[in-house]
Amino acid sequence: MDFAIPRELEDYYAELVAFIEAEIEPLVAADDNIRFFDHRREDARTDWDREGLPNHEWEQLLGQARRAADKAGHWRFSAPKKYGGKDGSNLWMAVIRERFARRGLGLHNDLQNEHSIVGNFPFVAMFEHFGTEEQKDEFILGGFEGRRRVAFGLTEPDHGSDATWMETRAVREERDGVPGWRIDGEKMWITGMHVATHCATFARTSGEPGDARGITCFLVPNPTEGLKIEEWMWTFNMPTDHPRLSFTNVWVPDSAMLGAEGRGLSLAQSFVHQNRIRQAASSLGAALHCIDESVKYARLRKPFGEELARNQAIQFPLVELKTQCEMLRLLIYKTAWEMDNMPHEEIERTISDKVSMCNYWANRLVCEAADRAMQVHGGIGYSRHKPFEHIFRHHRRYRITEGAEEIQMRKVGAYLFGYLGPNRGKFG
Repeated sequence: MDFAIPRELEDYYAELVAFIEAEIEPLVAADDNIRFFDHRREDARTDWDREGLPNHEWEQLLGQARRAADKAGHWRFSAPKKYGGKDGSNLWMAVIRERFARRGLGLHNDLQNEHSIVGNFPFVAMFEHFGTEEQKDEFILGGFEGRRRVAFGLTEPDHGSDATWMETRAVREERDGVPGWRIDGEKMWITGMHVATHCATFARTSGEPGDARGITCFLVPNPTEGLKIEEWMWTFNMPTDHPRLSFTNVWVPDSAMLGAEGRGLSLAQSFVHQNRIRQAASSLGAALHCIDESVKYARLRKPFGEELARNQAIQFPLVELKTQCEMLRLLIYKTAWEMDNMPHEEIERTISDKVSMCNYWANRLVCEAADRAMQVHGGIGYSRHKPFEHIFRHHRRYRITEGAEEIQMRKVGAYLFGYLGPNRGKFG
């Protein structure tokens, strides 16, 4: 067993830090872009006159940073080499994402909208394993070139975690001699539809409500006749790019189907594992940032003439948080390493519970760390002069959106008690 971070990874991270200092930080310093990171002026990110959507200038700045990172060879790091990436592993991504988040919020890594100079591309794996050759060319290469962007259309107004009960339906229908599908239904919280060229829309094509099989994924162009954005859902952490959609008599040809008919949930599971382990690493890093800042403040602040850090009421909660972070890091790194050393389709069958453990615990932990940082800092911690309330608002959503923590705990329970996974059938 070797727990050392590879020298090659340390060298690459040093290269990333040098790039941030040379290319990214000057972008923040220019043209009053600091307003997007000044927590007192955080609403600069939101276009209140466009129903709360992200401000154009904010998104343009993010695009500028991505293009600079892509030119330097960093943005596509996790993508296969044939698409211009570096075959970056889950382990390396976990280490990088943790360290980025530990640096604090910035243009190098601002996960409010999944932005990072080292990009996360779960759609690449999804198209690689389930897409046709034409779809790979169009959506993987097109995605990197900025011609294609796919939103993930699974959740519905009345169905979130219970995806097998979705009410959106697709039925076979030929139009103008072309075989295809008519889609009717509603979706909700479909992030990024204001810039998406397509929505990966999951719809029941066979079976009964509650059946795992019978759900199919279709790549629906945006805009298209019958697809309507009904409203933008305002959230705890603005701006919003999470709409409620309706599909009325929407038609797509057979070529729009992604993956096998009726096997859409397998495709959806492919999407979540990479997201969950990397998001867990980011939450871990943000938790450590909160702890780091709290420790520094507690050593500097001297109420009643003595360092705040001398009080065990300050020490012990931070000790417990740091202990949990150290244990969690080992599980994240181990799980990411295991993901790198098995076929992609094997992850769901053997270690999906470990991915869920990492994700739900990290998301809960960062919220506790942000809350504790506010308490240690007192009034200034609760204010927008410090980042902790922003970190809390941002990461609080991940206790719901990456699969609610209750659903992930249920997954762990199913593996533990032998209803799913390697122990299936072990207890009768």
